[in-house]
Amino acid sequence: MMTDPLADVLVRMQNAARRGHETVTVPASRLKAELLRVLKAEGFISDYERAIADGHPVLRIRLRYVGEGQPIITGLRRISKPGKRVYIGTRDVRPVMGGMGLAILSTSKGLMTGQESRRAGLGGEVLCHVW
Repeated sequence: MMTDPLADVLVRMQNAARRGHETVTVPASRLKAELLRVLKAEGFISDYERAIADGHPVLRIRLRYVGEGQPIITGLRRISKPGKRVYIGTRDVRPVMGGMGLAILSTSKGLMTGQESRRAGLGGEVLCHVW
C-alpha cells in the first residue's frame, strides 16, 4: 500500500533521470497531473500525457535533458509529508537553491510555484522543492 503518492512520482522521476530514461510512467491522479503541469510550465519536464496501461489510467512523463544526457532535474525533495504537514504564509516563501530551484505549494487557488503564490498573496502547504 502506497501512503505518499507524490513522493512516489518524485522518486520515479529522479530514478528515471539518473538512468537516462526518456519517459517514465506513473499511476494517474488529478494532484499528480497538476504537479506535472507546474513542472512543465517551469521547464523541468518536456511533456506529460494521460494514457491507459493494463486497463488503468497512467501519466506518461517525458523527461528533459541538456547537453550530453544531463537531466534538467538534479534534485527533488518532498517537504510536506503525510506524517508532518508543512504550511507557510506568504511572507515565508523563500527561494530554493538561491533562485535556481522551485517550491511547489498547494494553495486555495490550486497548485502553484512559490513565486506565483507570493505574487497572489497566498500561503499554503509546501509540497516539494525541485532544482
